[in-house]
Amino acid sequence: MRKPVYITDYNCVTPLGFDVSSNWNALLEGKSGVALHKIIENQEPFYVSMINSEKLEEEFNRFIDSAQNDNTNFTRLEKMFLLSLKPLVEKHQISGETAFILSTTKGNISSLKNQTALPESVFLSNLAQKIADFFGFKTKPIVVSNACVSGVMAIAIAKNMIQAGKYKDAFVVAGDEISEFVISGFNSFQAIGTEPCKPYDKNRNGINIGEATAAVFITGHCEERSEEALSNERFSFKVLGDSAINDANHISGPSRTGDGLFLSISNAMTEAQVSAEQIDFISAHGTATIYNDEMEAIAFNRMELQNVPLNSMKGYYGHCLGASGLLESIISMESALNNILIPSKNFEETGTSQPLNIIKENESAEIKYILKTASGFGGCNAAIVLEKC
Repeated sequence: MRKPVYITDYNCVTPLGFDVSSNWNALLEGKSGVALHKIIENQEPFYVSMINSEKLEEEFNRFIDSAQNDNTNFTRLEKMFLLSLKPLVEKHQISGETAFILSTTKGNISSLKNQTALPESVFLSNLAQKIADFFGFKTKPIVVSNACVSGVMAIAIAKNMIQAGKYKDAFVVAGDEISEFVISGFNSFQAIGTEPCKPYDKNRNGINIGEATAAVFITGHCEERSEEALSNERFSFKVLGDSAINDANHISGPSRTGDGLFLSISNAMTEAQVSAEQIDFISAHGTATIYNDEMEAIAFNRMELQNVPLNSMKGYYGHCLGASGLLESIISMESALNNILIPSKNFEETGTSQPLNIIKENESAEIKYILKTASGFGGCNAAIVLEKC
């Protein structure tokens, strides 16, 4: 039997707050970061979930001053990454057996605009190394860039590498920012919603893009933690199972039959040795596009999970690309710690051919086993099962 692996700390930077507690309080109040913003010159504003740049600068300047470092050479996205990681690195020691994993889909792609020469950190490997060097990581950074499943896969990769004995523990950080490139790309697919998104709703008409960074600390050596380390932890979640399946359906979407997602969930639950009846909550992908939400409903029903309480966080955060899976995993763990299910925002009437138990209001619930799923471009699908310890 492989050694268990635990998530013991996390943090996030989003339009709803610059730490987990402020995000959680905003979610309890039903607040959303989605609003109209003008992203592309000569085009109408889009509904997106965007971090206030002035507040980001204030927070980052405060951080840099305390770190006695120069902030002139960091992009906006890099500042978001550093702020997410900061409280975790302050509490958990970095050693020669610590992995650093960065999840992103587009990284510093905004740096390409109006550039005559490529900035070094536009390459994802250089971006990861820049963040790793700032905090003094000793191992070579690992980059996970697999479309919208990247955040969930980053957790799975950390788990499997720790269990294989490659590393003792890992810091995982995920993030993407809103850019003209991303907005233009999704708009070319006619996937951008004309209003705040409505996952699984009959009247859904597309996604809202969002931006965020999120970070977790994962360890496989809980029994070796010092008293000081234990005192810094208020929780632990065991990563019981994971799986990633590519159904090779289409360049911009998973199979409409839900085959890839179904297999991902099935494999993850088999490894976790958890049945459908034991799953207490599903944090789903739920992009509010016609085909994604329908495909998920099919897959969940094939797994006999249609009665399990389910939500999508996209109505609060938009679709944060490479950050979405990690951010939503953090919020699902916070739900379990507080024994509260957060509603799937903007959902009113079922719009899928098969039933789902969509959460409609804040609910008290005992949550032990969590299923987190994600799907994305290229036909990629991923799932993890988490257990509250």
